[in-house]
Parts: sequence; structure tokens; C-alpha cells
Amino acid sequence: MTDEHFKNAALKYHRMGKPGKIAISPTKPLETQRDLSLAYSPGVAYACEEIHNNPLMAAEYTARANLVGVITNGTAVLGLGNIGPLASKPVMEGKACLFKKFAGIDVFDIELNESDPDKLIDIIAAMEPTFGGINLEDIKSPECFQVEAALRKRMSIPVFHDDQHGTAIVAAAAILNALVIVKKEIKDVKMTVSGAGAAAIACLDLLVSMGMRKENILVTDIEGVIYIDRPGLDKSRKAYARDTQCRTLADAMPDADIFLGLSAGGVLKPEMLATMARQPIILAMANPSPEILPELAREVRPDCIIGTGRSDYPNQVNNSLCFPFIFRGALDVGASTINEAMKQAAVTALAHLAREASSDIVARAYGETNPEFGPEYLIPRSFDPRLITSISPAVAEAAMASGVASRPINDMDAYRMELERFVYQSGAIMRPVFELAKNSPKRIAYAEGESHRVLRAAQATVDEKIGYPVLIGRLEVIKARIKSIGLKLVPGENCEVINLLDDSYHENIWEEYFTIACRSGVTKSLAQEQVRNQPGVIASMLLRRGEVDAMLCGLSGEFAENLKIIDRVIGLKSGTKTYAAMQIIFLPEKQLFVCDTHVNYDPTVEQIVDMTLMAAEEVRRFGIVPSVALLSHSNFGSANTPSALKMRKALQLIRDADPELIVDGEIQADIALSQSRREREFPNSTLNADANLLIMPNADAANIAYSAMRVAAGGDISIGSIILGTAKPAHIVTPSATARRILNMTALAVVEAGQQ
Repeated sequence: MTDEHFKNAALKYHRMGKPGKIAISPTKPLETQRDLSLAYSPGVAYACEEIHNNPLMAAEYTARANLVGVITNGTAVLGLGNIGPLASKPVMEGKACLFKKFAGIDVFDIELNESDPDKLIDIIAAMEPTFGGINLEDIKSPECFQVEAALRKRMSIPVFHDDQHGTAIVAAAAILNALVIVKKEIKDVKMTVSGAGAAAIACLDLLVSMGMRKENILVTDIEGVIYIDRPGLDKSRKAYARDTQCRTLADAMPDADIFLGLSAGGVLKPEMLATMARQPIILAMANPSPEILPELAREVRPDCIIGTGRSDYPNQVNNSLCFPFIFRGALDVGASTINEAMKQAAVTALAHLAREASSDIVARAYGETNPEFGPEYLIPRSFDPRLITSISPAVAEAAMASGVASRPINDMDAYRMELERFVYQSGAIMRPVFELAKNSPKRIAYAEGESHRVLRAAQATVDEKIGYPVLIGRLEVIKARIKSIGLKLVPGENCEVINLLDDSYHENIWEEYFTIACRSGVTKSLAQEQVRNQPGVIASMLLRRGEVDAMLCGLSGEFAENLKIIDRVIGLKSGTKTYAAMQIIFLPEKQLFVCDTHVNYDPTVEQIVDMTLMAAEEVRRFGIVPSVALLSHSNFGSANTPSALKMRKALQLIRDADPELIVDGEIQADIALSQSRREREFPNSTLNADANLLIMPNADAANIAYSAMRVAAGGDISIGSIILGTAKPAHIVTPSATARRILNMTALAVVEAGQQ
């Protein structure tokens, strides 16, 4: 994409639809006069009185504890300089989006037309009642030091200048990991720095607090090396002045182990790089042009490890890796500040995360497979979903340990699980399922064992300690992909591979499969071919023979074909007359279970009864009380079409079979999903809660409703297909299933196996 094309795309992005990138949305219903009286006068007075009597109650009755002010005066905007507060607004809105996207934090962006630092301090300090924290942004040096220091003294909420400390935290994590790779100690290394602005000084302060020695650091700025007695040094630069004869960057480079650049493009020349120590570490973070381009650096020093501030090279030092998650942890414990201990905790958590196996969400976001930890992968990517569950708890614990938390967290394990709601919308509903699965791990066969998504799900299955993966595929392909993705699966240790190229294995099962399938039109030669070429057949046979406890398939092949194999080999559960497919859709405020989306095109009354009872039992597996709606175009006899009559007849049979089940029908979807409409239109409905399990009159209705809701309102996040009615746990995921959906289905299958 050319620069002009990119410019036009960026302008269109900001202009399309509603201009800008953020909006405010109410979090409480405002539909009736009563809602209005509760939200505003007179009901709001009670909340005001509670806060007046106890200021800490603001966290209970207002959004303050989850609200951050992103504040700038526009004097040092990302590579654009002093463009003023109004022109900086798109950047601040972008910052607000990152807070919300990555950590669920609400933001007011505030652009102040004030360049006098003393007045700026007064204005920001006066806003303390509004916010739970302040993120200072794009304020020029050295005023930014003065502003932050004064606000930290005056305000009892976290104040964080992200340009300084966010950059410092990510850079420090990259340096710690690079030192691990080159086997050097932070206390021994020598570092040369180009640049002495806010970010550079913050990097130095943090690295020194973590063990780097000041006497091993040489700092240069536009005028050369910062040495003792050099005229015109401000307080921040003077702290890093050295007694040295070096006067230029070139003088300061020989034998340096680390180069840290936060200055200008091209200042690090190849001949300077050549004089550095073995396996030099280079963080060239000037934007948009780094101090030296990675390809040029590697020409001179192929042994170097290099990172930049750019997204088109490995090891991007980007402060979005930390600031949302630091604030998340700080806000959740009511921290009065973000101190050195909290920043160090963030560095350590970020560094350790890069050493773990990669994430499928990262791979999808960047369109590539993440490399394993090493010179090309020092720090995680911005879209790594584990950032919040790693950094935020570490920051929260550091805040509590250092005595700055006003609302300490008692159960950190529960807090980590709670944070998953920002990562996976399925997190909350799946929590009880995962807990049950951990109590009794099972062997799970994955038919498409070569899939990157399956391998990531298998790794997560091992990490979560919910099961033992049995991967079906070509052994060498699986091993190669495990290595390329950077997973820690080891066949024979924490997983097993059923090798599709192992003829002896095929001979072991094809005859048994033929015996099962011969009355279904499967000849001997076809049985041999299917065992060799259809991994779903092998997975089903493993389950039938008791060599695994559950199976998943569906990434390849048609749904109907996969179900045919499961039916042929596994069969129906005793007492069950039909299969059904159920999906779970995650909407902003609720989850909906939808049945039957794939199996019964036009189910009979008896099939409706069967699938409803099975689906309700499955909903209970999530720790949820099912509230069932038998959906129709008709409301309680308003029409007598065949589909309406079918749902009406099924209702009484379902109530006879399970008198405790909350169920009603035939009923239209809007009535089933809205208590206010039911109370207004049908106050005698037996649904005492909005429906969470929707039973459809046919597969067309189910599949259309499921697909539309999932994409239009559910963020394309779902779980399924959960196959109901099988004699043993066998489920068919959709071809588009993510690794997380496969993991969720694994946990469900493990629990089902344990309960059977």
C-alpha cells in the first residue's frame, strides 16, 4: 500500500459512519419513567449522599473506578511535534480505544489548550474527583517531568506519563529477555544511549532500579555525550552525567553490550555498531525511522539482537503492550499511585510471557505464526490475549505488597479468572466447566491433529490441566508445526500422536470398523480407505474402543458426513431417539443457547421434546438454570400453522417429562427475550426470566437466527456445535472454529465424559 493510499484509508477510517473513534453508552436501562427516576432525580440523590458520607463508595455507585483521563496539551505528539491540543485529539481517541479494547477501561480524552506547566498542573489536579487514574500523553520534555512529579504529589490516584514509563517498561522487558539469550547479567553490561528525552530518562531510571549500574551507562543527546560539568544540563540529564573523555556517540560505542536509541533516524552508523561487544543488543526506537535499520545492522553484526518501534519488524517496542494492563491492575485495587514496584512487576510479567507458547489470536491478528522465544521474538505482540491475565495481576499484587492499594484483592486466582472476560467473551460462562474438567482430566482425540488451531488448543488443554490430547495426523507434520508455532507439546510425554502413515495401526482397526459399518453400505475396500483417509473414523474408533474418553472433529469435511461417522461408530445414547446440534452465542449482556442448528431439518413433536430435554441438561452443565422458549411465529395460539401446533403440542410433553423445567411456548422471540414485553403483553407466561435456551421449529430458523445473531451482535464469538444425544462425548466444531472455541469444546467434552 502506497503512502497516499494509506493516508486516504486512514482518513476514511476516521470519517466513516459517525466521525471519530469513541462514543459514550449508558450501562443501565433507560426505557421507562421509573428508570429515569432511578438514574436521575430523585433516585440519584441517595447515591450522592452515600458518597458524601464515605468517598470510597464512589467506586460502588459511579464509573469512576473504571474511568481514566487521557490528558494532553499536544506539545509533543507522536512524531508530529507541537501540533496543539485540537490536532492531537485523534491520537487521544485512539488511546481511548486501546484502553477499552485491551482492558475494558473507559476513557475521557481531554485536550487542554495550556502550555504553562504550573497552570496545566492545577487544571489536571482539579479533575481528581472525576477519574480513577490519569494517563498523561504527548507533553513535551522537560515540562512532562515537572507535570507528572507535581501531580503524583498532589493527587491520590495513579498518574502515569505513558510516553515515559510505558516505553520504559516494554524496553526493559525486551532487554531482560535479550540478556537471557546472550547469557549476560544486567549488573555487568555496558549501555550506550542516544537520546535524553522523557522516554529515554524513564528507561534509564527503570533499568537502574532493576540492577543496571549507572557507571556502566553513557548517555548522548543532540549535543553529544552527557558528561560531568557539561553546561546547560537540566536535572534529569545531570543525573546521568559521567566523568568521561567521550564526546560523541561514536566515542561512546566501543565495547557497549546494549544500544538504546530514542533519538533520530540514522544516527547509529554501521562502523559504530562494529565496535560493540559480542552479541550486541540494539533497541533502535526512533520513529518513523529507527537509529539503524535492522537489515543494515545485521549486515555489519549478524550476531546482533535488534528491536525497533516499528510494526513491520520483529520485536516492536510498543507501549500498548503495557499501559492498559497496568491501569487495569491499579484501578482494580484502588491504587493511589503507580510506583516503582508496580512498574518492575509489569516488566517481569511481560518478559516471562514472551517465553511461553504463542497464541492463536496473535497469529490471526498479524496473519502469521508467532516464532518461539528467541532473537526474533523478545516481547509479546499487542494482540496477545494473555497480556491482561499476566500483567494486571502482577501489578495488583505489587500495589498491595507496597501498601498503595485501598481495595486489596483477597482471591488472586479468582481475579485472574475474572480478567478473562476482557479476553474471551466465553470466559465467564466456561469457568465452571473448566473447574469441573480439572477435577477429572480425560484423553481427547482430535481428528484434525495437524491443524494449527487444534495444536494451540491441545497446548492450552495441557496448560489448563484438563486433558491429554491424542492428535491424529502425520507424525512429522505435527512435530514440525509444533516447533514452528513454538508450542511445548512433546509426543509421548504430554500428548500422543496417532500417525496416519502407520500402516500397522490401520490394520489394527479397519476390520473392526468394517464389521460395524458393513450393513451401512461400506465394503472392505471402502472401510480400508476411510480408516486411512478420514481421521474422523479413527477418532470415532478410538472413542468406541475406550482408548480415548471423548473426540472432536469438524474442521474438515461436511457436518453431515462427520455426524454420519459418529452415528455409525458411536451411536445414540440409550433412551434417546435423535441427535441435535446446539450453539452458544455470546451477546454483549447475555449468552443464548440455540437448538437445533444442523441435524433435524423439520423435527417432529417427539424430536422437539427430546432435543429440549437434552439441551436443558447441557445448559445446566454450565451452572446456568435453563429458561426455555419454544419459538414460533405464533404467540400462544395466535396462529394454527403446522409449526405453531408442533411447538404447542411439545410444551405439555416437555412439562410432563421435566416438571421443574422453566419452559413456555409457542412464543415469538421478542416476547421470550424481553421481560417488559412479556409483562405487558402476556403476564401469564410461565417464563419468569428471559429465555436463555431457544428451541427452533426447524433447522432453517435455527441456523439463520444463530448465524445472524453471532455476526451482527455477538462479535462472531460462539461455542459449538455441541452434539446432543451421542452415546459417548463426540462433538463437531465448525470449520471456522478458533483455538479458543476448540479448547472450550474440549472442556465440555471432558466434563461430559466424567459425568458419563
